[in-house]
Amino acid sequence: LTLPQFVQLVDNFVGEDISLPTVKRLTEFIKEEYKQTEEEKMKQLEKVHHMSHMAQQKLLLEALFEKWDSNACGFLDLEEVVAVLSTFKKGMLKEALLKAKEHLCSRYPQLSRVGKLSPKAFQTFLELIASEFTGKKDEAIDNLVRFLTTSVEQRGMESLQSSTRRKWLQDIQQAMETSGTSMEPVYKAVFKALSQDAEAHGGHKKISAYIALLEENQLSPGQRQILLRYVACTADDAPHVLNQVLHRDMKGVSFAAIDQGKPIHVPRVQLHGNIHFWNSDRPVEERKGSLVVLPLHDARWRVFGILGLDTLRDQCEKTIFLTHEITFYRGVCHAFSKAYHHICMRENILQVAVTALDWLYPRTPSIHNVTTYLVAPGKDKNYALCKMITTDNTGQKEIHSSPVVLLRGENLLRDYLFKCTDSSEVTLTSVQEEHHIAAPLHDLSRQTLGIFDISIGPHKKLPPQEQKDLQKMLKMAQAACSEILRRSLEETEPTHVLEAEHVANVRHAGILFQRFMLQDLRECV
Repeated sequence: LTLPQFVQLVDNFVGEDISLPTVKRLTEFIKEEYKQTEEEKMKQLEKVHHMSHMAQQKLLLEALFEKWDSNACGFLDLEEVVAVLSTFKKGMLKEALLKAKEHLCSRYPQLSRVGKLSPKAFQTFLELIASEFTGKKDEAIDNLVRFLTTSVEQRGMESLQSSTRRKWLQDIQQAMETSGTSMEPVYKAVFKALSQDAEAHGGHKKISAYIALLEENQLSPGQRQILLRYVACTADDAPHVLNQVLHRDMKGVSFAAIDQGKPIHVPRVQLHGNIHFWNSDRPVEERKGSLVVLPLHDARWRVFGILGLDTLRDQCEKTIFLTHEITFYRGVCHAFSKAYHHICMRENILQVAVTALDWLYPRTPSIHNVTTYLVAPGKDKNYALCKMITTDNTGQKEIHSSPVVLLRGENLLRDYLFKCTDSSEVTLTSVQEEHHIAAPLHDLSRQTLGIFDISIGPHKKLPPQEQKDLQKMLKMAQAACSEILRRSLEETEPTHVLEAEHVANVRHAGILFQRFMLQDLRECV
């Protein structure tokens, strides 16, 4: 138990009406009765030391990845990493390196095709190499990290340009963390990063930028034809680009970038002959400039859209995109992809919550209302709680597109929600004679990611059957959320149980809840 979990466990045990002398007697009892053998103490110390070492190692690996990824593109070239590692201990461990590479490619099948290492895959690669060594694995990884850090530092790869660009990519992540389930702040952060880079590192060129996502053509869904819908763009281009649709049989290089899975650069659009101009009012003689289209990849390196930039608004004729700019744009694509899929994951979790509440309400008339929160980082590393769904006593729900944000210091009457978040354990309390059950949803490392704040009015507890149904709902909602989180990991392919799960969109995320409920029913029969 962590300290917050221990405090919450005892707090739930004693309740609210207990006297101070009784609390003191309980404290003395625990102190007297709690015994720990020397062996248990040593095991606990070893566990704490190992966890501390792993956390430190993780930070070193992240710092090493960032230093090596000098262009801030979000991935490393696998063969380049292998070439450097092959010189470790004067090349005596090449066989271990080849075995580790083989295991890595079997775990990440896309690596054989694209040859790019994400931060997670890079860490896994080093762990696989270390497992081939004799001796302690942690020491082997430490030696690898020291060797690689020295190798990268000798190459002098970090620069002011890359550190500035990395800050802009972090702004995209910050927008993701604080936007609830809205993509608008992320779009704004992306276009701001691109504009700032064009100004600072692109010769002050004036750019237009746009994001288009792949969709199935709803007019002919049986043929599974796909199209590109332009969901965001720089402000000046909105009248001509926003919500436009590009089909495969139209002019353009976007589908070629999608099929090839790599950027396509057109230095002179006026000479290409296959460029689609959305602004049909632009005179032919003004259709000059440079264009670059980059595919957007998900964690398993599947394309789900494009990022495009052009300089048609720039009057200067020599406005081509340079290699270092295109490399940075790939980093922007990577940052956007992480943000997009993180927000999709949040939407899926909220859909699970909606389905779970729909199941719960007819069975628990004693529940007055339920408020659903998501946890988001706040200022100065103090997290915030975002109110996402409010459900009244009839089961009617209001989903907040612009969530109300709660901060600990500003909401003393809601402090129990923050205690629940800290401990990731159920918290019982009463606020102004209204009893609450705060139940957490946690991630794969048992950190709280959301909370159901359940009000049961003046009742201190639910009737037995309603309590049982609530516990069942929380169990199935947690199982569904864990499945969503596992699917978001790079190495995990989705496992479908129900036929309806094959339809991959947000509306069907709630089917996961029904699936786990059905599986539980089967186990009980």
